[in-house]
Amino acid sequence: MDIDPGLFQENERTASEQLPLILRTGSYTTDSGGFIQTVNIAYMTFGELNLNKDNAILVCHALSGNANCQQWWDRMIGPGKPIDTNRYFVVGVNSLGGCDGSTGPSSVFDDGKPYGSRFPMVTVGDIVAVQGRLRESLQIESWLLVCGGSMGGMQALEWSVRFPSRVRGVWATASCAAHNAMQIGFNEAARQAIIRDPKWQNGDYDSSDPPIQGLAVARMIGHLSFLSESAFAAKFGRRLQDKQKFDFTWSPEFQVESYLNYQGDKFTGRFDPNSLLVLTRAIDYFDLKSLQGAKAKFLFTSFTSDWLYLPEQSRQLLEMATDASLNATWKNIEVSYGHDAFLLDSEEQGNALRDFLGILEA
Repeated sequence: MDIDPGLFQENERTASEQLPLILRTGSYTTDSGGFIQTVNIAYMTFGELNLNKDNAILVCHALSGNANCQQWWDRMIGPGKPIDTNRYFVVGVNSLGGCDGSTGPSSVFDDGKPYGSRFPMVTVGDIVAVQGRLRESLQIESWLLVCGGSMGGMQALEWSVRFPSRVRGVWATASCAAHNAMQIGFNEAARQAIIRDPKWQNGDYDSSDPPIQGLAVARMIGHLSFLSESAFAAKFGRRLQDKQKFDFTWSPEFQVESYLNYQGDKFTGRFDPNSLLVLTRAIDYFDLKSLQGAKAKFLFTSFTSDWLYLPEQSRQLLEMATDASLNATWKNIEVSYGHDAFLLDSEEQGNALRDFLGILEA
């Protein structure tokens, strides 16, 4: 499939003016032994829950997402789209440890100051455990589908083994059972960009003067891994930025340099540096050994050009499901967008998802 460079203009999505709902729950002790006095869960809903309460879909976001899933996954969610909000009751949720309404490092502690360094390490298991409280609050007996891409796919997988009777179907796209060394390495480079920023102050930085330079570099590292080489070539090549010849300065000379600087700087306006540290640690810790005990049906999708979350990792998930005698399908989709394909491709993965939802509803 040819690449449309314009697609990548939408990689970064700002939060909608619509504010999420906040479920205020009790205290929580994390897998690491940390204690959170009060857990708030930010969520948004789209569509209507039917009388049988059997049309509910939970959408879990990737690293930098939020509860507004219909916005950041607008190619997949909405009226008439694969996750049809005229048919399904769709719930988007912001992860524990995030910075878009759910309790995270930037949340205010009892003393009126941000948690900062006092916020404990969390795991994907912790993230899903508090999402379970949201399910109870919404009085949904079981989700028709729990789904997500990248980190969101990990949450969907965790749902299947932590709450097996509460999930009928799982769709994990561009995801994996555990990070490999390269994936951990990318995350560590991003973390170190923040930690080595003098303004980080061991996590207790002034919220009015956060370590945005380190956060910007961390996001640049992320963007380098989101696209494929062919996507970078199609969008940028070696084209210069608003000039015909080199200036021989440290300012951006090439279009790709300008793009990375722009994306990094824009990210600092909407994301908390400590949240990036906490969430990248959580997904590095994730290590799903088996799907034994799960009861759901599974759909795994991957992309041939995704060199961050390799198709081989989705094939391994299929093998895990098969070993557990579970109904599972894997579709490896040939597109050239790289890891961002799970956000950009609505045709191939959309058709696979429609077929899968038909199986779940049969």
